[in-house]
Amino acid sequence: MSEKLGVMVCGHGSRDEGAVTEFAQVAEGLKPLFPDHPVEYGYLEFATPIIRTGLDKLREEGVTRVLAVPGMLFAAGHAKNDIPSVLNAYAAKHDGFSIEYGKELGIDPKMIAAAGARIQEAIDAAGDDVPLHETMLVVVGRGASDPDANSNVSKVMRMLWEGFGFGWGETAYSGVTFPLVEPGLEHAAKLGYRRIIVFPYFLFSGILVTRIYDATDAVAARHPGIEFVKASYLNDHPLVIETFKERVDQILTGDNTMNCGMCKYRTQVLGFEDEVGLPQESHHHHVEGVGTGSAGHSHDHDHDHGHDHDHHHHPYPHADHPHGPKSMTDKAS
Repeated sequence: MSEKLGVMVCGHGSRDEGAVTEFAQVAEGLKPLFPDHPVEYGYLEFATPIIRTGLDKLREEGVTRVLAVPGMLFAAGHAKNDIPSVLNAYAAKHDGFSIEYGKELGIDPKMIAAAGARIQEAIDAAGDDVPLHETMLVVVGRGASDPDANSNVSKVMRMLWEGFGFGWGETAYSGVTFPLVEPGLEHAAKLGYRRIIVFPYFLFSGILVTRIYDATDAVAARHPGIEFVKASYLNDHPLVIETFKERVDQILTGDNTMNCGMCKYRTQVLGFEDEVGLPQESHHHHVEGVGTGSAGHSHDHDHDHGHDHDHHHHPYPHADHPHGPKSMTDKAS
């Protein structure tokens, strides 16, 4: 039997209808770039179709070899453990059906350019009356219990800061780690810059992006002498779509290895030494497909990552940090 290739985009999922719709649009945007291969998508949790449903569709279309990529910016627990666990379990149950897993979007010149375009749009809308050297950039990442993923947000921030020539740059996070958005912006407000641009380095909308903007408004109200500018998240920027395509192509060329030099599961990272060698497993089976449009489910986790939702994952060592998750309130980030 001849081999038939298919493409699978694996998302996290969200309770937010807008975020789910935006992810679907990105997956649909990939289809014209792979005219000879079926393209499907699915979510790890809290939205449908789930990943297994997307794989079922590919099998029904005669696909025998799947090129799967995580629809995520950085490789933390979901990309490193949860999605591979789902893919491996599925492949093990279907003879003659292979799944090869690509790497996350990561730090890439195209992703930096897409981020730069969103920031430039915000500058253009705000006006050029404040020079860049009197403007501060705050890049907000999702936040994870993986320091390697968190550090990547800082690198993105530095590349954007230096690329534009802003006066200063800082990093904050929407959850799990520290500093959270509100304490991070309060710190930024002390540095004396006339304008602060807040850029959520997120692929899609959702409750966390809303919280980032709400926290920005709250801090801005306390500092009327500073202009706070809210930049848009990445969404379906053409360069984001191009990066997804490149990640799929890299599976075929063999250039799809994640950078695991600082992965807490493979080497002793400061503060996370006891997590080396933890098993690769998923803890999301109980929430597959639950979320948008679902009724009768009382699971009250905020699975847009507003808190450390690692379920039974190893506990995050800085969960009690004063600028981190324990400081979160309904009004905070």
